[in-house]
Amino acid sequence: MSSTALDYSKEIPVIEGRPSAASIDELIIRPIDEFPTKRWYIGLSITGTMLLIGAVSLGWLLWKGVGVWGINQPVEWGFDVVNFVFWVGIGHAGTLISAILFLLRQKWRTGIARFAEAMTLFAVLCAVMFVLFHTGRPWLAAFWLIPYPEQHGVWVNFISPLEWDVFAVSTYFIVSFVFWFIGLIPDFATMRDRTTSKVKKTIYQIFSLGWRFSNRHWHHYERAYLIMAGFATPLVLSVHTIVSFDFAVSIIPGWHTTIFPPYFVAGAIFSGFAMVQNVLIITRKMFKFEHLITLDTIEKMNKIILLTGSMVGYAYMMEFFIAWYSGNPTELFVFVNRAFGPYAWAYWIMFSCNVFFPQLFWSKKIRTNLLFSFILAITVNIGMWFERFVIVVTSLSRDFLPSSWGMFIPTIWDIGLLIGSFGLFFTLILIFLKFLPAIAIAESKAVVPGAQPSHHGNGGHHE
Repeated sequence: MSSTALDYSKEIPVIEGRPSAASIDELIIRPIDEFPTKRWYIGLSITGTMLLIGAVSLGWLLWKGVGVWGINQPVEWGFDVVNFVFWVGIGHAGTLISAILFLLRQKWRTGIARFAEAMTLFAVLCAVMFVLFHTGRPWLAAFWLIPYPEQHGVWVNFISPLEWDVFAVSTYFIVSFVFWFIGLIPDFATMRDRTTSKVKKTIYQIFSLGWRFSNRHWHHYERAYLIMAGFATPLVLSVHTIVSFDFAVSIIPGWHTTIFPPYFVAGAIFSGFAMVQNVLIITRKMFKFEHLITLDTIEKMNKIILLTGSMVGYAYMMEFFIAWYSGNPTELFVFVNRAFGPYAWAYWIMFSCNVFFPQLFWSKKIRTNLLFSFILAITVNIGMWFERFVIVVTSLSRDFLPSSWGMFIPTIWDIGLLIGSFGLFFTLILIFLKFLPAIAIAESKAVVPGAQPSHHGNGGHHE
């Protein structure tokens, strides 16, 4: 037995069963070629209904104004900013899986990277909806948020962290989109060569940019992919760091803290991986991708959820410690109020879902159990939504003076927009699964045992 074969025998395969290149093409492209199934239509009807609820809520908001929400004095931010931060966090896992794990040569990312990249784009679109419409008059928002040469010398306020959000989120979306599209080019060429429909062939021909599977094309592709991964990697850290500055640079007790940037980044990766896993477990079963998205891949994702959940739990405890250690009675009151005040129920839902439940992943039996993995990932996203709720609402509802205290109670329009954002997200997911390959075809072929080395292995090129 050769040393190469011996090494591989000790390695858990990324793709099980040693499928041929043709069988990989067939398996991944089949959901696109086949007419939508009954289950797909049922799923689309559910998500479409949720989207319709959101559209009605959005229409009423535009007609009446932000007064239809539960925001008040002193809680000027409610579900709008909570949902914005939540969806930006969901979008973090895609770039992490695609860029950072690619640079670290983690082959297990292959089965989940394409889907995670698409999920990033959809989550950012959901986030942009809230950050745009919470301005009250969105038709004027672009005028005041986007800098452009203006004869009166009136410029946007560049010292505002809300303005930093505009640059951070838009840059993140553009780079993520380009990174996602570059990875799709070889797969568009594969679908172009397989389809018999003239319309589809023309569309795929346009998007494949004349790809011919030549050595020269692979060489340029791998270089471009590597460069974009290098661009995308710092964005994982920068985007949610800047989102955390919306809070950290303020003087509000409970927000004015230096732990927010790493705390927010860890929480974003935590919730993003949980969302990716939730949808992938369903997709894996629906399209029979079990040997492409292996149980080992699910287990590795659970380990990352365990790691980032522990980091988030550490941040929760450090917040209390620093509030006590600072000797600032107002700061200490904010955190005691979070845990034992009128919103204590939200705090303990957050703490239980984000700290206690993920510790079950220390058990290998639970990490490798799909049902437990699915349920725990759902609890993580519930907990991370409540984390944003606790940060935003509890700090505002109890200000410096008891005379300015007030409670936030969401209205049906708050809840309707939240439902609508999930409807938009999952509707885009279903459309993506129908019209584009959910798993990267070219990357899957590259990690099959015996395949030619590629950019996923030793840096070589396809022939």
